[in-house]
Amino acid sequence: MAYGRLMLDLAGTELTAAEQQLLHSPQVGGVILFARNIQSREQVTALNAQIRQASDHLLIAVDQEGGRVQRLRQGFTPFPPMQALGDAVAENLEAGMQLVRDTGWLMASEVLACGFDISFAPVLDVDRDTSSIIGDRAFSDNPESVVKLAGAFIEGMHEAGMAATGKHFPGHGGIVADSHLEAPVDSRSWQQVMDHDLKPFGALSKLLDGVMPAHITFPAIDPDSVGFSTFWLQQVLRQQLGFDGVIFSDDLSMKGADVAGGYTDKARLALDAGCDMILVCNCPEGAMEVLDMMERQALAGSDRIAAMRGAHSVDWDRLCADPRRNKIIQQLEEISRSR
Repeated sequence: MAYGRLMLDLAGTELTAAEQQLLHSPQVGGVILFARNIQSREQVTALNAQIRQASDHLLIAVDQEGGRVQRLRQGFTPFPPMQALGDAVAENLEAGMQLVRDTGWLMASEVLACGFDISFAPVLDVDRDTSSIIGDRAFSDNPESVVKLAGAFIEGMHEAGMAATGKHFPGHGGIVADSHLEAPVDSRSWQQVMDHDLKPFGALSKLLDGVMPAHITFPAIDPDSVGFSTFWLQQVLRQQLGFDGVIFSDDLSMKGADVAGGYTDKARLALDAGCDMILVCNCPEGAMEVLDMMERQALAGSDRIAAMRGAHSVDWDRLCADPRRNKIIQQLEEISRSR
């Protein structure tokens, strides 16, 4: 089943009549919720039900990585940053790896139980304290460790029934600049990137269901920013790494995306480069420009996107009664106290 290729955000905690109308467009295939859309577990579950009622052909997403990036807070497990899990594995390999799998399972289970399909996770960037925007969101500054840890996290997500999206291809951990605020340029060579940042994406390409490219330019490798580059998305990701899942653009309203021009330029270039779904968030005017362009061109949907839907529903009360959940929460609390 083909899904529309545009993912939008919402203004508040309830679906407005205007937003309901937008979601009927065949060009709209997804909705992403942010902290402003979430007051409580009960409220966001009801909001997701409203979205489903508006259209059943929608992917509902959220960012629930842990640490600094988790939109679901009140009434949900407070997940530590992934770096904390990496440190736990360094202290006790067997127990730590089991906790990483369990954390992936619990995160995905809680998100699915509220009516979401996916959390955009895990972060596959290789970093510890270089990047101003990645930092402790990364599992490790060692690529082999990221492969091992993220692989276990993905296994847990899959066990819960959630598709996994690796980000930010081919790696955002090697530069200080934050692509939300500026257009980062990474001057490293192809060999340097391939031997370091790219390793997790290559090793996990068959396990990942989705990939989100970074708004970064590597001028020594290709003149185009990654999310608008056929070299990176087609030649490297699809052909060299053999990835056959969904490619999501990162938010086209980020400053790092402005190198491609205005909103319609950014949308067209991202789609032409190979993105299956593009995100336009936090700028209603820009989103409307893109939607109007896509409707005028009557763009065909993507058959890949349906595979990102949640594999099965999770009952919240049953999840809360599961001893496994309570054990994981206790272990995560111990990690947080020790940091």
